[in-house]
Amino acid sequence: MPTFSKSRIVGAVEIGTTKVTVLVGEVAGPSLNVIGFGEFPSRGIVKGMVVDSKAAGEATHRAIDGAEKTAGARLQQVFLAQSGAHIDGFYHEASVNVGGLEGRVSQFDIDNVYKLAKHKALPAGRCIIHYLRRPFYLDGKLNPSPEEIRGDRLSVGVWHVHGDQHRIADNVHIIRNFNLPVSELVLSGLAAGNILTTPEERQHGVLVIDLGGGTTDFAYYRQGRACLAGVVAVGGSHLTNDLALGLRITESQAEKMKLLHARATITAKDRADSVWLNGDMGIGDRRFPRMTIEQIAAARTRETLEVVRKKLGSLYSPAETMAGVVLTGGASALPGIEDAASRVFEVPARVGTPHVEVIESLRQPSCSTALGLLHQGISQQHEANALQSQSGLGAKFKNFLDRIASV
Repeated sequence: MPTFSKSRIVGAVEIGTTKVTVLVGEVAGPSLNVIGFGEFPSRGIVKGMVVDSKAAGEATHRAIDGAEKTAGARLQQVFLAQSGAHIDGFYHEASVNVGGLEGRVSQFDIDNVYKLAKHKALPAGRCIIHYLRRPFYLDGKLNPSPEEIRGDRLSVGVWHVHGDQHRIADNVHIIRNFNLPVSELVLSGLAAGNILTTPEERQHGVLVIDLGGGTTDFAYYRQGRACLAGVVAVGGSHLTNDLALGLRITESQAEKMKLLHARATITAKDRADSVWLNGDMGIGDRRFPRMTIEQIAAARTRETLEVVRKKLGSLYSPAETMAGVVLTGGASALPGIEDAASRVFEVPARVGTPHVEVIESLRQPSCSTALGLLHQGISQQHEANALQSQSGLGAKFKNFLDRIASV
């Protein structure tokens, strides 16, 4: 298989609940250059977590192999998306007395308070994925760039995104068993937010929600930075299950019903309005009220979005989210999803599209995470010294990755 001698080949891998997506990019300049795509149905993955390593590994390797063949090149490094019910987070804040000359904030003060804010013990068996630093405050007032400003007390808060180290190791092992180095782990919600929002939107405040098959990932941006991100263990498969139970049909029939007739908001007015299960009106075909289908779908959608808002807690403010809500992921194709999200979060909502030029097939919501992951990977090849500061991937976690490699 041919390779490129004057460029570096970067891969973005998302091992999702319903499918594995792999994109291949060529680093030959600052722009996003996608040269390969691979996709394969997931196996051995439940709610974003590996439950059968052999099956998950086979599906991932099939997707990687397909991507490399379409690219005509072998991957040299991989950026790996992270999701799953095991991911959690907490907030920790620190303050220091300003020690610079003439009472001005020094770079030492900035580095010191950030280090203290990150210094919080994790529960046993947990490992940091991201440190999300919030803006600095000087004497209780917001000051995004406090260096050389006079003041007495400098404060900063950090959202710690962490996960089960064994679950993370399972994902990393799958890639390394394919003889590929994992350069970085990136939370799926942050990867999607990277490609679906602009710096201006992040400055004005924007919430990105990735509605996947088994999980819902989210990332909340204010003052230009991601200030909170996480995962809710509910996705499109739960809506399928609700329909199967509520209508007393099989999972495969419920999935078909969801794709054809489900809505995130209720529009049906007459219970006499019905739809056929199979549509052939033959033996075994049945009719169901359209209103019942919409009620089931709307209830599950509203509940999922409300759980996300609850996770954001008091940090979320409609007044501070002027750029609204951006929806992505396979379940964002549900009709009425924008209206449902707008009602829950009290701001305008839209289904996101990438802010970079790519072919139409990659502009679909189901590709947002992998596309954002690849965009970040290519960008970081031109900013090697920003790897740690942009990702928040600490030395402790890099050592953890190295230990996995030796197992």
